[in-house]
Amino acid sequence: MKHHLGAGLAILALAAALSGCGSSAGTTPAATSPGTAGTAGSSAASPPAASSKASTAVDLKTASSSAGSIVVDAKGMSLYFFTKDTKDSGTSACTGSCLVQWPPLTTASGSPAAEGVTGKLGTISTPDGKKQVTLNGMPLYYFAKDTKPGDILGQGVGGVWYLSDPSGAMIKAANQAY
Repeated sequence: MKHHLGAGLAILALAAALSGCGSSAGTTPAATSPGTAGTAGSSAASPPAASSKASTAVDLKTASSSAGSIVVDAKGMSLYFFTKDTKDSGTSACTGSCLVQWPPLTTASGSPAAEGVTGKLGTISTPDGKKQVTLNGMPLYYFAKDTKPGDILGQGVGGVWYLSDPSGAMIKAANQAY
């Protein structure tokens, strides 16, 4: 009887381990959509942090939210503009402690890819040498309090942080919470 219980527990442990290996981020439809297959590589379970946002390929897409159609990363995390940034300046106005709450969307590849985003994508250099993704010449950021896909807690914060629509325009309309 002890052998059956031990074997059963071993099989259960193996099944649990294997089920974790085969899944992606759970609610990440981009991993199966055309043109982005195989690009979702890191876990979406951890909250945004400046050091964990770089990947070999950045994929942007659109998602529906209470603020309308918005630009998100491949994992469905919302992206924001900072009104204190200057379009096409090549720099970010968010520095130092600002970056703790508003980590930049960075890429290790030269050209970010997008699905459903019609604005012009590019990159600028961060002070630490990384490449921050831009949309229509404006840097893109995460909000640290957005912890799961679909969160838009950064919308309207301080009257200077706004979501982007697929064309790259700031969404300043309703639902400006917090």
